[in-house]
Amino acid sequence: MSDMHLANRRDLLIAPLLAAIPAALWADRVNASPIDPNMTFTKLPDQIVWQAGANRPPKTVEQAPLWGKSSEPGLYYYLVKWYPGFMSAPHWYETDRLCVVVSGTWWVASGEDFAPNDTVPMPAGSFIRRVARTPHYDGVKKDGKEPAVIAICGMGPITYHAVDPSQPELRVL
Repeated sequence: MSDMHLANRRDLLIAPLLAAIPAALWADRVNASPIDPNMTFTKLPDQIVWQAGANRPPKTVEQAPLWGKSSEPGLYYYLVKWYPGFMSAPHWYETDRLCVVVSGTWWVASGEDFAPNDTVPMPAGSFIRRVARTPHYDGVKKDGKEPAVIAICGMGPITYHAVDPSQPELRVL
């Protein structure tokens, strides 16, 4: 067969495929549908509900549940917002907690002794794994310019265990 004959045959085979591409792309747009909440759960920022933590005054530490409950078996995922000038007392949980700093700077430390000057700054984008049954504390130093927002994920149920239950859970700096 000549080269010219092969080129014509190839062109005849490719032409319908090339012609079908715009139709296929157009069909996807025509068949596009809104998000099915049974398939994809979404929550826009203005739909996130912030709540003051248990027994805590407003503008100290707040949380926004996104998925599940930390008090129930299974996966939970929520946001925590620490305001400048407040930290938790040393405490621990039964299971690991995976944390990502979404905004601001979160100050973290490990150990049983509360020493806010020994905390380490974790800026937005940082990842922190809180290992199960190990004491830690965290918050935002009083000279912080903004609250720190942290996304926290883990397996419930969890229970807060204070290292020293005679001391307050929330520390004012």
